[in-house]
Amino acid sequence: MQVLAQVELRLDASAVDYVLLAIYFVFVLGIGYLARRSVSTSLDFFLSGRALPAWVTGLAFIAANLGAIEIIGMSANGAEYGMPTMHYFWIGAVPAMLFLGIVMMPFYYGSKVRSVPEFMLRRFGKPAHLVNGISFAVAQVLIAGVNLYLLASIVNVLLGWPLWVSVLIAAAIVLSYTALGGLSAAIYNEVLQFFVIVAALLPLTIVGLTKVGGWEGLVAKVSASPGGAEQLTAWPGNELTGFTNSFLSVVGLVFGLGFVLSFGYWTTNFVEVQRAMASKSMSAAQRTPIIGAFPKMFIPFLVIIPGMIAAVLVPDLSAYKATGAGAVDYNDALLLLMRDLLPNGLLGIALAGLLASFMAGMAANLSSFNTVFTYDLWQAYIVKDKPDHYYLNMGRWVTVGATVVAVGTAFIAAGYENLMDYLQQLFSFFNAPLFATFILGMFWKRMTPTAGWLGLVLGTLAAVTVFGLSEGGVLDLPGQGASFVGAGAAFVVDIVVSVLVSMATRPKADTELVGLVYSLTPKESRTASTSGEDAGWYRRPGLLAGIVLVITVLLNIIFG
Repeated sequence: MQVLAQVELRLDASAVDYVLLAIYFVFVLGIGYLARRSVSTSLDFFLSGRALPAWVTGLAFIAANLGAIEIIGMSANGAEYGMPTMHYFWIGAVPAMLFLGIVMMPFYYGSKVRSVPEFMLRRFGKPAHLVNGISFAVAQVLIAGVNLYLLASIVNVLLGWPLWVSVLIAAAIVLSYTALGGLSAAIYNEVLQFFVIVAALLPLTIVGLTKVGGWEGLVAKVSASPGGAEQLTAWPGNELTGFTNSFLSVVGLVFGLGFVLSFGYWTTNFVEVQRAMASKSMSAAQRTPIIGAFPKMFIPFLVIIPGMIAAVLVPDLSAYKATGAGAVDYNDALLLLMRDLLPNGLLGIALAGLLASFMAGMAANLSSFNTVFTYDLWQAYIVKDKPDHYYLNMGRWVTVGATVVAVGTAFIAAGYENLMDYLQQLFSFFNAPLFATFILGMFWKRMTPTAGWLGLVLGTLAAVTVFGLSEGGVLDLPGQGASFVGAGAAFVVDIVVSVLVSMATRPKADTELVGLVYSLTPKESRTASTSGEDAGWYRRPGLLAGIVLVITVLLNIIFG
């Protein structure tokens, strides 16, 4: 995205915009400083002492996912594909978030593990634990690099500084509060950033819709643009999946995105699960992803619709969509809309919102990386049995090291004109096979430790093979079809390998699997309290999940 350095994308920020940005940064760094005072143990640093209320962890849960990938990537998808992008939210997020809250959080929280890889250690043993720990760590520094690259790109647009200078400064800002206050600093900043992001994107959407002639005007203009009226309905989403056959497209969306990629990401990705683990009770932990699902349903209206507006309203982007050539690309959709539509003052809020989204995403990657690296790799395999203070200090240094590596991986993202392609590919490699291992191991007590790590490795190789065949032209999978097919292949291969290997190897004894396998865990130990702070119908996870599910179905019907 070298185009970001070009003069035509420079935003005309005034003194009032810079003042608003400065106020925002004072708050961010202040939260980091205050959070540092409550950190005295490694559990405080890595899991906020498991003391946070559900509304805080719920908003942090969704803000952690509102990073550069969500904001820039989804608006790019909106500009390129239109309404089928809604599937990433209504099919590719909400059902899995509800499943995490209702079914899986009682196991995570009830077992008191400190990370998802630690759950793998207890269920499958050291080989699966090591494979999961390493693959998660690699994925997080790659994804943190995407957030960092886009954060630096915004600084580059705003100030005109060289990209490498912007990368270093952006990294320093995020590192300062994450290393100071650990997960608490990240979570409380994520709550602040959630409201700043909404305050930034809501005016942009309203002004954009007004400028384009309301919803009817947008429909007319999109229908007449390249891609046509198919961009106005979510189903069957052929352009998004890359399939010409509508039935295969729907299967790809429901199975590849809605089941494998989505459940793989939301239920096993420690970046998200870590927020719920920081809750003060099992009920709060269960409610965390469900509370996050309420705003998640409506966020597409703030990111996808502006992308669609930019594609028909901004001449530079309209020309790019028609010809595939020009000085801008889809990743610039939001920036172009901000440049053309927002007055000073609102521009400052919008810039603060973009910076907030990138910092929330990168801080989430760093805070989960430092936990897994310190607990699951360093403490488990390299330096054991040290005092707790040693691991607290180690966590801070690991945060510094991860930031340095993210600076390097930031430039990998530069080669993708649509960053969602890159991210979905990573998820198909790392999350899809992990979900297969998790779901089989949680509901089938016969699954063995050997099957746990072997299924993971071969499932990942299956996804990598599909990616290689697609890149080499052997498989014709345009759009994000390669990641959907890769995720499906990883899931199926993992399940088949795990079943076959389990039948040929020795399982763990039932007594070792209590609290880790559904059928062997007493119902009372996986049921949340309904008294005290957890009392009240509005705190019942099942009821809240049912409300979310009904609204999601209605949204699919209305916009399908």
